[in-house]
Amino acid sequence: MKFRIILSMMALVALAACNNSGNDAAAKKDSTTANTSHDTMDHKMPSVGPEVPALPAVPEGAKVFFKNLKNDQTITLPFKIEMGAEKITVDTAGGPVAAGRGHHHLLIDGPDFIEPGIVIPKDSVHVHFGKGQTEYELKDLAPGKHKLVLQMGDALHRSYGVPLSAVVTVNVKK
Repeated sequence: MKFRIILSMMALVALAACNNSGNDAAAKKDSTTANTSHDTMDHKMPSVGPEVPALPAVPEGAKVFFKNLKNDQTITLPFKIEMGAEKITVDTAGGPVAAGRGHHHLLIDGPDFIEPGIVIPKDSVHVHFGKGQTEYELKDLAPGKHKLVLQMGDALHRSYGVPLSAVVTVNVKK
């Protein structure tokens, strides 16, 4: 019982921080290129029931990947990152938890992945794309080597873990 309460509270906090209610094509456009922070979520409090649904299983053969980045690639900022997914639908956050659906998160110089079922934090290391974005303009990294991790999460921002993560190291050139 205590675990359910804690899990419900974590989900509520994550949704409050990152909920999105839009689902049109304009909402999927990355709002970060217009001098806004990389927080792309609306901040509306969702209604959460007493039971938090289980993390959906990862679909057979599903994967996420960087479309235009290779490991040890040298990039110049600003750089538009293109995020891809196969055998899982990129969707918005905040809706019902559904099998075969999720949204991207970008971890910058963070861990290689987030354990399955853990709510992905929202801070300077963890960028959320709860409007279903598949592109992001990377602007503010110091020159040098950086690790970028693509991590898929469910509608409640819970990580799908290693099966739906991808890691690259990039060299940012002045």
